[in-house]
Amino acid sequence: MSTCNVGASKSNDDNVCEVNNKLQCMSAADKFNDVSICANCGKEGDKLKACTACKMVKYCNRECQIAHRPQHKKVCRKRAKELHDIELFKQPKEDDCPICFIQLPSLKTGYRYQTCCGKMICSGCSYAPVYDDQGNEVDNQKCAFCRTPYPTSDEKGIERLNKRVEANDPIAIYNQGNYYRDGRNGYPQDDKKALELYHRAGELGYSAAYYSIGVSYYNSIGVEVDKKKAEHYYELAAMGGDSMARHNLGNNEARAGNIERALKHYMIAVRSGRSETLNQTNVLYKNGHVTKEDYTRGLQKYQAYLGEIKSAQRDKAAAAREDYRYY
Repeated sequence: MSTCNVGASKSNDDNVCEVNNKLQCMSAADKFNDVSICANCGKEGDKLKACTACKMVKYCNRECQIAHRPQHKKVCRKRAKELHDIELFKQPKEDDCPICFIQLPSLKTGYRYQTCCGKMICSGCSYAPVYDDQGNEVDNQKCAFCRTPYPTSDEKGIERLNKRVEANDPIAIYNQGNYYRDGRNGYPQDDKKALELYHRAGELGYSAAYYSIGVSYYNSIGVEVDKKKAEHYYELAAMGGDSMARHNLGNNEARAGNIERALKHYMIAVRSGRSETLNQTNVLYKNGHVTKEDYTRGLQKYQAYLGEIKSAQRDKAAAAREDYRYY
């Protein structure tokens, strides 16, 4: 068993040894949660700041952090990567329809954004008939959530969208970015303006906006091609719950030969409803890159997703209209 050799010292080297001995005598939990000792000079206190990258050590000031960097950087980078991967490979929490409280599908035709109240309503609730307190069917040309009448023209719809943008609604901001990107609904085609809006929506928490930024960097839409930046924004989007960004990350890892990491991304994307990701997993299986058990696990995850999103009313909507199909 190792012993702690903490004693008085004079030189800076001895101070560093003393600090290292102290740190070795503590458990990992103590290092992170309870004890505040500067990793460089050994000063104790409750106002020390943790290394922002690895969270493993603390410093009393920036000078100490810089001085300790040569000794710490290798371990710091390793731990920072571990922490990053922990966040990256979490299964994201899915959103529910605010009316039926059933998980929203990933397929875009399976939900509708309402410019009146800013809610995302599933296709089943959008299609469902509305009844009064006597059980009589009433006019359904209103928002299923807030009961505001639908806009009577495209111009009225854009007015509502602009109001939601002014209110900092990230989905409205993202949609406006799409209109600038495509040059439609009265907006001029402007890729740079679209990117500006995507950044704004992403910072407000809408993960699809980061996915669109990643696509822009990957395909040189309004910016120069930059695969590293594309990867960065795909990761931000995936951690926020965007399943298409997750699918792309898996494809990138598969192309690089990192099958284990690709499979991790694919399993998360399949559980979030990406049928094309399940197909890609099947391709890997047929080519001998993953096992039959891996593909079976993907099938089970996709079935679990379908079990979460299916409802009789959504089935009725999908049967009535192709643009209400939800899987």
